[in-house]
Amino acid sequence: MTATYTFDVFSSLDGFGAASGNWTGYWGKQGPELLEHRLALYGEEQRMVFGANTYRAFTRMLASSTEESEVRDPWVTRMRSLPATVVSTTLQEAIDWPNATVVSGDAVDVVARLKEESKVPLRSHGSLSMNRALMAAGLVDRLQITIFPVITGQTGADPIFQGAADFDLELIESRTLDGNLQELIYRPTLHV
Repeated sequence: MTATYTFDVFSSLDGFGAASGNWTGYWGKQGPELLEHRLALYGEEQRMVFGANTYRAFTRMLASSTEESEVRDPWVTRMRSLPATVVSTTLQEAIDWPNATVVSGDAVDVVARLKEESKVPLRSHGSLSMNRALMAAGLVDRLQITIFPVITGQTGADPIFQGAADFDLELIESRTLDGNLQELIYRPTLHV
């Protein structure tokens, strides 16, 4: 039996994973329901999987944050305490993440092996280019996208699906959080 792999990502309505300018984290739209839901999601036993760029971004954000900042929301603290695999062919610096290991190699090979060996579900938050490759290889079982009610046409950064293959999506679950956020969970299938 193989472990389930979830690609978990936050998005603006127009498909960006972040924005520059005066947008704050969560585009300033987070509420208590979202934060409680995220904490419950990350309270389950699982293994995190990150690409090197996302790992570096998370450690930089955490290092420059204060205990009161949204970067240190309880779900993020919980995510950081979960076992993690960082997939990289370039990571040279010492890893600053409790219970994390760096695995060198192609992400498709590494995650295929993890899915066969892991006794717990696998989850990746962010790591856009890595997860696009994993989707194309058929390794992503669930695409969990939380859509924030903003359009960042002028300031959008990190287009989530830019350069991705074509996929058919089967909606497995959906929920509204804080009255205006949509969480959609899909089963992706490569469109042929």
